[in-house]
Amino acid sequence: MNDNPALRWIALILIALMMFFGYMFVDVMSPLQALVEQQRGWSPTVFGTYASAEYILNVCGFLILAGIILDKMGIRFTGVLSASMMLLGASIKYVGISDWFQTTGFCQWLGSWWTAMPGSAKMAALGFMIFGCGCEMAGTTVSKAIAKWFKGKEMAMAMGIEMAIARVGVFAIFSISPLIAAKLGSVAAPVGFCTVLLLIGLINYIIFTFMDSKFDRQLVEAGIKTDQADPDEEFKVADLGKIFSSRSFWVVALLCVLYYSAIFPFQRYGANMLQCNLDGISAKTASDIFRWFPIGAAALTPFLGRYLDTKGKGATMLIWGAMLLIVCHLIFAFVVPATHSRVIAFATIVILGVSFSLVPAALWPSVPKIIDEKILGSAYCLIFWVQNIGLCFVPLLIGSVLSSSNASNPDVIAAKAAGAEFIPYNYTIPLLIFAGFGVAALLIAIYLKALDKKRSLGLELPNIQK
Repeated sequence: MNDNPALRWIALILIALMMFFGYMFVDVMSPLQALVEQQRGWSPTVFGTYASAEYILNVCGFLILAGIILDKMGIRFTGVLSASMMLLGASIKYVGISDWFQTTGFCQWLGSWWTAMPGSAKMAALGFMIFGCGCEMAGTTVSKAIAKWFKGKEMAMAMGIEMAIARVGVFAIFSISPLIAAKLGSVAAPVGFCTVLLLIGLINYIIFTFMDSKFDRQLVEAGIKTDQADPDEEFKVADLGKIFSSRSFWVVALLCVLYYSAIFPFQRYGANMLQCNLDGISAKTASDIFRWFPIGAAALTPFLGRYLDTKGKGATMLIWGAMLLIVCHLIFAFVVPATHSRVIAFATIVILGVSFSLVPAALWPSVPKIIDEKILGSAYCLIFWVQNIGLCFVPLLIGSVLSSSNASNPDVIAAKAAGAEFIPYNYTIPLLIFAGFGVAALLIAIYLKALDKKRSLGLELPNIQK
């Protein structure tokens, strides 16, 4: 089946749509930080804690388990399981953020139990934890599924298109989330909308499982694969030691966690940052500017993937991506607040999107070059696990720093005292932290290129061998 271009691209679209809806749900509340602070009483620290909840269970070891499940049970079972977990978590989060839940005794009890956070935030965080487990498991499953269907073909391009489709979801939700919330007067409405989309994503993946099952039968009939597992080829838990002992794996994992720590947590605060640094523009206007961030990535990633397939230079792309990341965060920290220029802000957002296309387009197709195929699922999950450690703690760090660095800010104090709808936070220190992650990622990328030259890992070589 994968020799038929139409069928393998249909398979890609089906699994990519699941991630498209998943990415929409991840950032459904990112443009609504100011609104959720007004309607639900979430401070920046609470918002950061909620954002970190997506990764907590993954950091505690779920992603390691997910990798074992993926390599033992295969992409069909794991994909359906991950899509179901995303839907379950989204439903719980919707209940927590909904208007009717705020009036229940359970919500009041949650607010008084354990730590000082609104009950709505705790319920939403619980749902986000479960969703996060499913979403990260889905990401690794999709990567292994693409590696299977596009082996020896346009693998980097296919991964690039999948990432592009997913990131269009970020653009879409930054566009429509404020509109839905404004139209229906509640932060819960966009969450409910995206929960329904996740159900559609689950249905899409179930359709893909029927295609993949037929593909496996064809591989067996062609003698490429047997229906009996080869004991030497079967995944064993002991194989995880091969991953942990690989220096190349750790370099890629560290690069991943450092780079993405300056991207995904930034998305949570990006719209509010623009609102504050552009002299108090509306939340909708800030979202309309920030939504173009993933479009640069979505537009370029497939072409970069094609370039990697035919020309290579993956390690070099990682270096350029990290450099652009640093420059963009420094512009947001110093130039945009000084000029209040929407043109500069928009241009910087687009350039950041270029960075976000360079790094993932080169990073994920590089993993199969350094990891054995039978443990590839576990390798992806372990990289995601290391990444999730950063993604779990960085939003907490940024929320805490944003609150503490503005504790004596007279504009913030005055706005809070007046009960203002918009709080003009100063984002300089958080943005410098993001830039610092970029510097560390750049150093790791330079080291990875040197390691590739020394060990001939093939990161600079094209994926399609003539």
